[in-house]
Amino acid sequence: MKAKLFRRWLSEVIQMALAAVALAGAFLLRFEFKVEPQYATMFTHSLPLVLGVKFFVFRAFGLRDLSWRHPGFQDLARIALANAAASGIATLIVRAVIGSRFPRSIHILDLLLSVTLTVAARVAARVIFETRVPGQSRILIYGAGEDGVTMLSGIRANPQWGYHVAGFLDDNPQKRNLRVNGTRVLGGLDNLESLARKHRIEQVLLALPRATGAEISTIVEQCHAARIAPRRLPTLTEFKNQRPLAEHIRDVPLEDLLGRPPVAADPALVRARIRGRVILVTGAGGSIGSELCRQIARHEPRALVGLDNAETALYQIDQELRELFPGLAFYPEIGNIQNRRRVEEVFRDHHPAAVYHAAAYKHVPMMEAHLFEAVENNVFGTRNVVRAAIAAGTEDFVLVSSDKAVRATSVMGATKRLAELICSAAGSRCRAVRFGNVLGSNGSVIPLFQRQIAAGGPVTVTHPEIRRFFMTIPEAAGLVLHAAAMERGGQIFALDMGEPVRIQDLARNLILLSGLKPDVDIRIVFSGLRPGEKLCEELCGVEEDTLPTTHPKIRIFTGKAASQEDLSRGLEDLRRAAETSDAAALMLALQQLVPDYYPSSFLLRKTEKARVVVA
Repeated sequence: MKAKLFRRWLSEVIQMALAAVALAGAFLLRFEFKVEPQYATMFTHSLPLVLGVKFFVFRAFGLRDLSWRHPGFQDLARIALANAAASGIATLIVRAVIGSRFPRSIHILDLLLSVTLTVAARVAARVIFETRVPGQSRILIYGAGEDGVTMLSGIRANPQWGYHVAGFLDDNPQKRNLRVNGTRVLGGLDNLESLARKHRIEQVLLALPRATGAEISTIVEQCHAARIAPRRLPTLTEFKNQRPLAEHIRDVPLEDLLGRPPVAADPALVRARIRGRVILVTGAGGSIGSELCRQIARHEPRALVGLDNAETALYQIDQELRELFPGLAFYPEIGNIQNRRRVEEVFRDHHPAAVYHAAAYKHVPMMEAHLFEAVENNVFGTRNVVRAAIAAGTEDFVLVSSDKAVRATSVMGATKRLAELICSAAGSRCRAVRFGNVLGSNGSVIPLFQRQIAAGGPVTVTHPEIRRFFMTIPEAAGLVLHAAAMERGGQIFALDMGEPVRIQDLARNLILLSGLKPDVDIRIVFSGLRPGEKLCEELCGVEEDTLPTTHPKIRIFTGKAASQEDLSRGLEDLRRAAETSDAAALMLALQQLVPDYYPSSFLLRKTEKARVVVA
C-alpha cells in the first residue's frame, strides 16, 4: 500500500512539474525568449491556477494510475484527452481571473507543449526501463506476427528475463526490413546462420504456435546448423494464468515435431461424467493409468480407486495424488487382474460407477516370448474385470486398447483385439479406445533413445522405414475420458492421429534437440525388426469402417462383432491351451478368435509346429 501511494505521489509531482515547464515554455516561445515584466507577472499569477486545474483534471482522468513502464496507445490517448480538457478549463478560469489581456496563443502553446512533454516523458521512461542489461542473451524471434509482437513486448518490459531481442525472423518476403515495434525483420530461415554470426545470436524463440511438425523440424535443424538453441512459445490456450509469461518459454518439446496439434477433450463433458461418482482405474501405477488418475482427480469424483499389481508404482501415484489433491478420497488397491477373487473383492468394497481398464502387458517383443502370460493378463484378466463390473452394476467400462490390435502380427496385438471383442460382447456399457504409441510412456522408444544419446550412442532403430502413430500421455488419457463421456456405447473409439511418424526421423530430431548432430556426434544404426513388429501400424482393419462423433478428432469403428456363443467357446479353447502350456494350440485358438492375426516367424519357430498353425 505504501509503495502504491508513493508511486501515485511521484507520478503527480512529475506531471505538475511538466505542466509548469509547459506553461513557462509557452511564454518563452510566445515572446521569443524575451518576456516583458508585465507578462512575467501574468505567468506567476496564472501558474497556480493552471497547475490547480491540471492537478484535479489529471486525477479525474486517472493519469496517476497509468503505467510508466508499459504505456500503450490507449494510455497516450487518455493523456492527450486529459491535457485538452485541462487546458480548456484552465483557459476559462485564467481569462476570468486575469482578463482578456492574457494572450490567447499562450493557451494553445501550453496545450501542445503539455501533451508533448507528458507523452515524451512516458516514452522516455519506457526506453529507460527497456535498456539492455549487460549479460542478457541475444535472441531472434521467429515470426513477426501477433504472437511474436506479444513476446517482444513482454521481453522488453521484463529485462530480468535475461533476453535482448536483436531482431525478427520471418519467411514472408513482404516483411523483410520492416520495423515491428521498432525491431527490424532481419530475414528468413535461410539467413539464420549468417545473422547468428553477425548479431552474436544465442537463441531463437519460435513464436509460431500453428507451425506443423515438419516446419518445426526444419527450423530445429537450421538452428543446430547455426549452433544456436531453439526455444518455443506455446499457443495462447497453453498459457496458465497464474504463471509469468517467461516461464512458458521452453525448449522445443519432441511432441511439437509430430505434425499435428494436440487433441483436447471437452472438460465440461468429462466433468459431468465424473463428478460425484466412484471411479476405478486398473493399472493405476502405469503411464496411462497414473495420468488417468491425475485427470480424473481434477473433476472431483466422490472417490477414486487405483488397482495395480506393482506396489512401488501404486505407492508413487498415491503419494502424488495426496499432495496435489488433499481432499480426494483415493484408495490404492494392490491386486492382479488375473486373480478373479481379488478383482471381485475390489468391486464389492467400492462399487465403482465407472471403470477405466488400463492394466495390460504392452511390450511387443516381450509378449512374443511370454505368450501364455500375455493371454492370461490381457485376455482373461480383462474378462475378469468386465465380469466383475457387470455384476457390480457398473455403468461405464472403458478399455484402453492399441493400434496393434488391427491385423495383429504380435501376441500383444492379438490379445488386445480379443480384449476389444470381450468388451463389445458385454453390451452397450462397455467401449474401447484405440490409439497409437504414447510419447514418454514406460514402454516408449523415447526413453531408450534418450539413454542411448546420454551414453554417447549409437541410437538403435529397428528399420529405416518403420513408422508409428504417436500421441502424448495427457492426450491419450483425455481421449479415454472423453470416449467414456459419450452417450453411445459398445463401440471402439479412435483418434484421428494424422500421419504416422518415421522412427528414424524421431531419433534424428531427438538427437538435434539434445544439441548434437545425427551421424556426426551420435550414430543411428538399424538393428532389424523385432519379433511381432510390423513396419506400419494401422488404426482400422479390413472389415472395419468409421463413423464420425461429436468430437472432430474422434471416430467410431464399426465391423463384425463376435457372437457371445462363438466367443465363449473360443475363449474356453484358449484357456485349455494356456493351462496345458500348449503354444501351438494357443496360437490356433487365437487365430480362430482373431482371424486376421498372423503369428510371427519367431513364434512359429519357437513352437516347431508351424505347419499345424498355418493349416
